[in-house]
Amino acid sequence: MAKITPPQIIEMKRKGEKITVLTAYDYPTARIVDGAGIDILLVGDSLGMVCLGYPDTVSVTMEEMLHHTAAVARGTENGLIVADMPFLSYHVSIPEAIANAGRFLKEARADCVKLEGGVRMAPTVKAIVEAGIPVMGHIGLTPQTATQLGGFTVQGREEGAAKELIADARALEDAGAFSIVIECVPQELSGRITDEVSIPTIGIGAGLQCDGQVLVLHDLVGLFDRFLPKFVKQYADASALIREAVESYKGDVQSGAFPAKEHTF
Repeated sequence: MAKITPPQIIEMKRKGEKITVLTAYDYPTARIVDGAGIDILLVGDSLGMVCLGYPDTVSVTMEEMLHHTAAVARGTENGLIVADMPFLSYHVSIPEAIANAGRFLKEARADCVKLEGGVRMAPTVKAIVEAGIPVMGHIGLTPQTATQLGGFTVQGREEGAAKELIADARALEDAGAFSIVIECVPQELSGRITDEVSIPTIGIGAGLQCDGQVLVLHDLVGLFDRFLPKFVKQYADASALIREAVESYKGDVQSGAFPAKEHTF
């Protein structure tokens, strides 16, 4: 199977094929996610919370994102790798944004980058795209600026806010983004946005009408226990499975059952 490209993702929308996106943060999770046939592997800055124990995504650095993205790239053969640009890596100036985006491709072997923001970030998106770097946009609830938005709450409930989100999506499309993540907005609004732009929309807490869906892998398999967002469907309880295995190991060591003869040279 050939490596998936941004034009193929856009073509999936045209054909009405749903797009699957999951986060991956290291080599083993990339191998699993890519092996399952997921279209896009997102190295999300959510790794700051689920892998590094930070209280939020704002704390994540460029070096940390590059480190994790490179590991994901080593474990991916087919999926499109999208790397989150961390907070303040694309806000200071357009030249700095281009340089940081380029590092993800040159140093970490990502295929694309993702950044948060709509109308205000459109000039930055346009400049990065013109530098030859594919960009995925992100509107609605944008975790890096959640405090400014009033916390982790649903966005676009009022008509004025809904119109702003539609304008954000159009601005990102005009700037050359190949897709847009829509986070925590009412399903009716995400459907309107999906209908009004020609590029794919990827929903997270945005309902069924988006062109694709994304979840944090650690939420999906039950590896992150601090909280579980309402929009997450948990498909497994990996924490319980791992804990049971570790407790069995401890018991075997203490009882002398491990290592057994077959584990000994």
